[in-house]
Amino acid sequence: MRVADELASVLDARVVSPETVTDSDIERADLVGWGSGIYWMSFAPELVARVEALSERDRGRAFVFATSGMPETPLRRYTANMRSLLASRGFSVVDDVFHCRGLDTMGPLGWIGGVNKGHPSETDLAAAREYARRLA
Repeated sequence: MRVADELASVLDARVVSPETVTDSDIERADLVGWGSGIYWMSFAPELVARVEALSERDRGRAFVFATSGMPETPLRRYTANMRSLLASRGFSVVDDVFHCRGLDTMGPLGWIGGVNKGHPSETDLAAAREYARRLA
């Protein structure tokens, strides 16, 4: 949530979970950020399910952000998939995606304590704030 908190602080927005955000919250917003850590090359299942549950209609702007232990691979373009899903629900999706490293303890990486300890770092969080300023 550290990246989400940094984005929200610049955008003067609230951070809410996919389980608690309501359709009316989404309808009232001019700009909605959708993001999570990446798990097995996918966004959090709760986040994907929330977007999929939205009806198809005209909406405001949306942006995508993520943290992951490894770079996005050509085999599974999870940020492009999320952008596509949001567009299919009527959002005007910002082209630029914020993506930085995050602690990865999935699968066997957990046995060694994970990779990318200390991420998102202060440098990552500063980049998130700069990204949010460009969105504002």
